[in-house]
Amino acid sequence: MSTPTSKEEPTRGIAGTASPAVTAAAGATATDAAASRAFSVEGITQSVSTVRVGRGYLWGLSFAQFGLFVALLTPVFVSMSIKATELNPTSPETVVGSVLPFGALGALFANPLFGALSDRTRTRWGRRRPWMVGGVVVFVGSLAWLAFSPDVLQLTLAWVLAQVSANAVLSTLTASFADNVPEFQRGKASSVIALAQNIAILAGLYLAVYLVGNLPVLFIAPGVLAIVAVLVYSFVARDDLPTTPVKPFSWINLISSFWTNPIKHRDFGLAWWGRFLITFGTFMFTTYRLLYMQDRIGLPQGEAVGVVAFGVLLYTIALLVSAAVSGWVSDRIQRRKVFVWGSTAMTAVGLVILAHVDSVGGFYFAEIVLGFAFGIYAAIDTALVVDVLPDPERPGKDLGVINIANALPQSLAPAVGLFLLGIGGGQNYTLMLWGAGVAVILGALVILPIKKVR
Repeated sequence: MSTPTSKEEPTRGIAGTASPAVTAAAGATATDAAASRAFSVEGITQSVSTVRVGRGYLWGLSFAQFGLFVALLTPVFVSMSIKATELNPTSPETVVGSVLPFGALGALFANPLFGALSDRTRTRWGRRRPWMVGGVVVFVGSLAWLAFSPDVLQLTLAWVLAQVSANAVLSTLTASFADNVPEFQRGKASSVIALAQNIAILAGLYLAVYLVGNLPVLFIAPGVLAIVAVLVYSFVARDDLPTTPVKPFSWINLISSFWTNPIKHRDFGLAWWGRFLITFGTFMFTTYRLLYMQDRIGLPQGEAVGVVAFGVLLYTIALLVSAAVSGWVSDRIQRRKVFVWGSTAMTAVGLVILAHVDSVGGFYFAEIVLGFAFGIYAAIDTALVVDVLPDPERPGKDLGVINIANALPQSLAPAVGLFLLGIGGGQNYTLMLWGAGVAVILGALVILPIKKVR
């Protein structure tokens, strides 16, 4: 992994302009400096940006991630469970376990598809921007449909549409990150993403505390925030068109959007499996977190929402500390793997702790462990993934494939979790959480053989 040899890195504002002298001072070659000049003057998109992003871009990136994830994860962690209880008071976990996998399947196909489509898009508004803006508008409409769904069938269809449209936004937002952020800033920028996403979870849970009695507003209000946040990012982010010609459309090219050869690109394949396994394990718990507090700890729904919200507050505080420090340290010492596999292993420990606690205090302690671990993981893993991309010319396509590792386990984890819960008479949270822990520790092990990144 090549990095600037000087601590003086190129500076740039929102528009992405850079002084040639400063760029060269950062350790870039004369060719890099010339490319940066051409980039800022002529709008040429480079395969890998060498121009430093400014605070305006980082704030815009943070706000977009925050807004999108408040709207996307509040239903996953809170609203959907409340809606499920409304539709099926006797067995809400059955509704949750059947609806969420279908939405995740929609995300599975949508993320790489829209990432690849954005790679091919050429408009006067850019190639990523139209998909981000259009996707978030449809997403908010689907949230309204969720709020007013009268039955499980419509709830399922609405959730599929929500996941498809949200992943149109997420895939192009991630591709835009790869377009804009140079290698020497990826650890820091990845930390920004991690902090924003997890603060979003906290915000969504506390929103649920105050709006638990007004389900339509609980679904729709975060969507309005998502529209504002994505619009802000779409204006501050650079979205220049590549000068390379677009390949003619073919169904083979379209199908290839869902595949990157893991044998030819071994490091990419290992990173994919690492992402898949930790997402699988964590979602097995978070899907049933609210029901865990009701069934395992024995709290009524209203109190359980408050306890979960405070637990996630502790989780987020721990995450903020670890993410802020680890991203900076990773860029400083030029190490990625040790942070990713170490934090993944720590996540497994947190899940096993949850398997054996039966009190609110034990739940809070486990949340702190999980938050500290996931802060490190989330801060570094995005940087690691971008570092092992097979084709810098098509980041949207390959990042779409890597995001299958986010979407697919979200489809499988609720179903597997429901199966494990049912063994031995039902509500077997101990077995479910041990299963989640084993999956996550395997995710730590597959990171170790990666060679391209230290």
